[in-house]
Amino acid sequence: MASVLVAGATGYLGRYVVAELHSRRHLVRAVVRDRARACRKGPWGSPSLDGLVEEWAVGSVTDSGFTRDLAADVEHVVSALGVTRQKADPWQIDNLANLAILDSALRHAGSFTYINALGGERCPAQLTRAKSAFAQTLSAAPISSQIINPPAYFSDMTEVLAMARRGLVAVFRPEARINPIHGADLAAYIVDRMEEGHTGSWDVGGPDVLTWRELAHLSFDAVGKRSRVLTVPACHKAEGQSAADRRSRHPGNPGLGTATDRTVQPAPGRHRPVHGLEHAARLRGPDDGHPPPRGLLPHSS
Repeated sequence: MASVLVAGATGYLGRYVVAELHSRRHLVRAVVRDRARACRKGPWGSPSLDGLVEEWAVGSVTDSGFTRDLAADVEHVVSALGVTRQKADPWQIDNLANLAILDSALRHAGSFTYINALGGERCPAQLTRAKSAFAQTLSAAPISSQIINPPAYFSDMTEVLAMARRGLVAVFRPEARINPIHGADLAAYIVDRMEEGHTGSWDVGGPDVLTWRELAHLSFDAVGKRSRVLTVPACHKAEGQSAADRRSRHPGNPGLGTATDRTVQPAPGRHRPVHGLEHAARLRGPDDGHPPPRGLLPHSS
């Protein structure tokens, strides 16, 4: 049993990480902005944190006074902190806020586990640039570090569902492949690496590899509509802004399956994409009828 600080505890993945740590009898300090929200069920079926947390750290991760001793008296830090739907600057959250938490960990904790994005170093989007910048800093820091690189979450598939509900799914490269991973399966993998304590970086995906065309057809099946998949040419850059940046800021922007495959060695997991799509089709989203969280959808490279 160990004490673990979890940053980003109320997000889709963070909630599963807290639940996994609790199931293994670790003591959890959860970093949240709103405790009442944390104790409600999370986005896309992720669990409530009610009864899973020993200590609450309520505040803003952009406040240096709050983060200074955030990791005091804990052995491990796990950060799933990052921008999804909220109106925030990815550089401020995914990079600078994580740096502030790392600074606290360097003074108080023994290890830091970070959930990055697969291929982020090759992506021009501000979100993945910020993640990659922090991951590079962490890998060079004098602390045991575990950097986990998933290609996509199950929650990302809900964007395809949203388009399927509207009757048309647009993709850039329909034969590009992806193997998204469920939050619960990824959380188990993350805690395994944290407990082992080895420094390194791991790429991990879900058990099934699909093309974006296959994912689109499964989405139409899940919502009970006839398949209509449109292949569109790659977006051109707008003035001062990449297509990837536009997609990372606008969840409803169609066009998936971009420049490269995002598949990695599958991890053992009990959750399959077809079941995830069917479940998400019943759930709708955290704000019914609105676009889903971005998570780690693939971007142009």
